[in-house]
Parts: sequence; C-alpha cells; structure tokens
Amino acid sequence: MNPTSPQPASPGANPTSTPTAPASGSGRRMGHLYPRVAQYLVDNPDSPLKVRQITQAIGAPSSGAVFEVLKKMAAVGYATHIRDPHHRFQITPAGIAAAGTLPPPAPRGASSGARSRSGKRKPVTRPNGELYLPRKLAGGTDIEVLRRLRAAQMPVLLYGPPGTGKTAMVEAAFDDLLTVAGTGDTVVEDFVGNFIPLPDGGYEYVYGPLVVAMRDGRPLLVDDATLIPPRVLSVLYPAMDGRRVIHLTAYRNERVEAADGFYVIAGHNPGVHGAVLTEALASRFGVHIEVTTDWDLARRLGVAARAVAAAIDLNNELAAGTVTWAPQLRELLGFARLHKTLSLATAVSNLAGRAPDHDREAVIKALATHFGTTVTALSLGPQH
Repeated sequence: MNPTSPQPASPGANPTSTPTAPASGSGRRMGHLYPRVAQYLVDNPDSPLKVRQITQAIGAPSSGAVFEVLKKMAAVGYATHIRDPHHRFQITPAGIAAAGTLPPPAPRGASSGARSRSGKRKPVTRPNGELYLPRKLAGGTDIEVLRRLRAAQMPVLLYGPPGTGKTAMVEAAFDDLLTVAGTGDTVVEDFVGNFIPLPDGGYEYVYGPLVVAMRDGRPLLVDDATLIPPRVLSVLYPAMDGRRVIHLTAYRNERVEAADGFYVIAGHNPGVHGAVLTEALASRFGVHIEVTTDWDLARRLGVAARAVAAAIDLNNELAAGTVTWAPQLRELLGFARLHKTLSLATAVSNLAGRAPDHDREAVIKALATHFGTTVTALSLGPQH
C-alpha cells in the first residue's frame, strides 16, 4: 500500500506562520529575546502555546533559546508551564502586568542543582516529580556538565549496569528531553515517524522523536542504544555530524535540519545480553561517562547499611566476573520502599528473589553474611 499525500502531523510542532529571518546574534541574549517572547504571549493570552509556534511567530533563531526564556518566565510566575506531554506556555495576569520588563532574578540558590547553605547540591525535580540528587563530575556536577556539553554540541555516551541512574540523570539535566527506548525490535520508523491510519480510511504521517527533537532544538536520549540494530542506529549519524540534516525517504524525501539546542545522548549497559557497542556508534560520541551506583546516596535515601554492604560485595564479584548480576541503585531503592512498607526480612527475601537463577545462590550468600540470618527468596507459604 502507498498512502498518497497525507498532511504531516507533528507531535512537537504547530506552525502558524512562515518563519522570518533569524534575528541578529545579539537576539540570542535573554535581554533582547525576553520582551519579544513576553509580548507574543500577551498578544495571544487565550490558550497555551507551543515553543516552536512562538519561535516561528517571532522569528527567533533558536527554539532552545525561546524555551529557556519561557522557563524563566514560568519560574517567577509570569507564565504557566503545561506538559501534555509537549511543553506549552500561557501568560499569567502577573506576566501581563510585567510585560516589557525582565523577570526578577530567581531566589538565591533556586536554580537547578544550586548549592544549599550546607554546601550540598539541592535536588533537581525530574519530569515524573521524583527528585534527583546531583553527583560530582569533572569539577562540577553531572547536571552542570551535561548542560555544558549540550551547549558545546559534544554527544555523550553514558555506560554502566542497568539501574545506576543514567536515565534519571539525563531527565534531571534536560526538562525538554525526548526519549527513544531501544530494544532489538526498534526500527528506523521509531526515530523518524511513520504513516498511521485514520478513522476515515486515509493516512497521515506522524513525525518521530528524532524529527521533533531536531526541529524544536531539544535533546534526544537513546536509551539502551546498544540493543538497537546498528543499521537502524545509522539514521542518527547524519543528524549528529557536521551535516545536522536528515531526509525522510518515506515521506516526500523531506529535508529536516537540526535547530540550535538539538543534542543526542545515548545509554549503554555493558554486559547485558544483546548489547553491542560498535565502533561506528562509539566514535559518534566524543564523551564517554561511566555511571555507577552511588553507595553513599543509597544510604542517604534510607537503604539499610547491611543491604548496601552486601550490594558492594556483589558488585566486586560482578567486576571479577564471578557473577553476572548485582544490585544497583534501582534495586536498593526498591529494597528501602519494601522495608518501609512491609518489613526488613521481606525486603531481604525479595532482593534475593530478584537475582537471576544462576546468580541467586551467590546473592543469598552475601545477604546471609551481612544480615546474619538464613535467607530465602520471597515466596508464598501454606494456607492459613
């Protein structure tokens, strides 16, 4: 079947006017861009507006820069930030009253990853509402470093065991993030989009997350990238290199150019069955960062010290190759929640049961050593 000439429906775009020529370089500074963004919201107060729609309407050079202005407006109450799941903004009465003036500076220490009086970094809220505690990296924090690398257009490959917090870190760093969850069944259409059937029997082309991220100047996380077949991943390469352009061969050979702010991050879980880090993929990422479980953080988040000690021993065995699985932060946080909800003994038994069959004996031994008791996997008993 060959669908004919359907109109594209982009989940991240709603163009309402023809883009004008980009503003001068000085327009990139917030002091120049903010009044234009604010005035457009004031002139269109009746409904939330998408970032790309605002960018095109005011002829701004970058949707990423417009998004930063909008977030600053929302932070001081001048705009309402709506995620449904796209980022949309609507002017507030306070924003209307303040139109034409720059927003006041954020309260001291209010920015993402800001330091508290104790010197520790404050948590950053992820899109799902959970808090992320920044970790040290390259003289700063992981959040700060990822944002600097995005500004420098240096793609990052995060690698480490599943459950160490790779995805959480990226979500905390970029609240305009789009994600492709990689599997062995991921296809090119999962990146670029595809035709979908309509109730009336027709078809329309819906753009995929790669296209939306390129056009809106947003970051794209390719999670579990090394599970995706290499021939599929190659769709990313022209978007990431100096060309920063792809062509939608399945839809009119449409040309898609990357806007400022577009950025690619990938996650890799070494040792996971089916994960293959090819030279072609590794070479596209100029920065490789290992992400391991933060044991101190696990303790701070309420994980029993004996559970952390057992996990450390098992991770040492994992590094030595004597086991193929060891608890990471994800499993330890689940342990803490179950401990609080039911009991410590139940949490220990459940952690034993989460281990793969071929590693369960080693996990039970480590748990028994540190908890000083017999450990069995969580299972049902006889009827009462």
